[in-house]
Amino acid sequence: MTGPVVVLSGGVGGAKLVLGLSRVLDPAKLTVIANTGDDFLHLGFAISPDIDTILYTLAGLVDPERGWGRRNETWKFMEAIEHLGGETWFRLGDADLALHVERTRRLAGGAPLSEITAHLARRLGVGPHVLPMSDDPVRTRLGTDEGWLDFQDYFVRRRCEPAVREIRYEGADAAAPSAAVLAALGDPRLRAIIIGPSNPLLSIGPILAIPGIRAALANRSVPVVAVSPIIAGQAIKGPTTSMMRELGLPASAEEVARSYEGLIDAFVVDPVDSKAVFPPAIRVVAAPALMKTIEDREQLASAALAAADGLAHAPSV
Repeated sequence: MTGPVVVLSGGVGGAKLVLGLSRVLDPAKLTVIANTGDDFLHLGFAISPDIDTILYTLAGLVDPERGWGRRNETWKFMEAIEHLGGETWFRLGDADLALHVERTRRLAGGAPLSEITAHLARRLGVGPHVLPMSDDPVRTRLGTDEGWLDFQDYFVRRRCEPAVREIRYEGADAAAPSAAVLAALGDPRLRAIIIGPSNPLLSIGPILAIPGIRAALANRSVPVVAVSPIIAGQAIKGPTTSMMRELGLPASAEEVARSYEGLIDAFVVDPVDSKAVFPPAIRVVAAPALMKTIEDREQLASAALAAADGLAHAPSV
C-alpha cells in the first residue's frame, strides 16, 4: 500500500519510531502530529520540547546519547546565565537556542505554531510533515502530593520525584486541531494512523484530549495501530510505569491497550508481552519493541505498518 500515514507522537520514544517510518516510507507521505502539552515559556523563550526532538531526530541533528537536544552542543549561554544568577534547571544549548529565538520571534509577530513548525522543518531539511496538535495552547499539569505542578517543573526541575495523583490537560477542551491536522486525519487516501510508543498519559493523552482529534480517530475509516511504550512492566523511556502505579493503574502493556480501547484496532507489543490478556476487540501483534539501532526502528515501523495493512485487508465479520 502506498497511501499516506499519520503518527501521533511525543518526544524521544515516539521520535525513534517516526524516524523508522521515515526510512521505510516516502517521507513526504508521513505526517507527525506532535504533542504540545509540554510547551512552556522559559527565560522569555517559547519552548516546544516534543516538536524539537522530532525535528532534530528527523534532521539527523539529535544528540544520540540523550535522545533530545542537538548533537555536539556547546553551553556558553548557560554558563553566562549561571554567572548572572539566572535559572539553569532547564538547559538550553547554544545551537538549540537559535531555534527557540526564531520560534519566539515569529510567534510574537502573530504567526501560528503550525506555520512556524513547517518553516523550521523546511530549513532543517525534514521530509515528513510535522504538525503541532493545535495552534491553541494546551498545558499538561500534574496534581502531586506537593500540589499542582506544570509539566516541566515536575519532569525536569523536580526530576519526577513528587508522586502524581491527577493529570489535567488545561485548555484542551477549547483547543481546535489546525486545518492541516484535520486534513491529514481525513485524507481519503490515508493508509493508517499510528500511535507511537510515547507516554500514554503525558504525550498521547494531551493529543487525544483535543475533541476534534479524538472525534477524528473515533470516526476513522482506516486502521489505527498503537505501539506499546512498555515492555515486561517497564517503561522503555521516562516515568510511564512509575506514574501509572502512582495513579493506581497497573503498569503494563495491557493497561495501555485498555486506555486506547475504542480508538485503536491493533496493538503492537514486544514478544514478552504477547501472551497477556488484552481487550478482545484489539488485535495484538508481537514485534521486538526495544529500538536501540536504526535497524530496530525500521523493523518496528514495518511491523506497525504490516499490522495496519493486515487489518485493511481482513475480511469483515
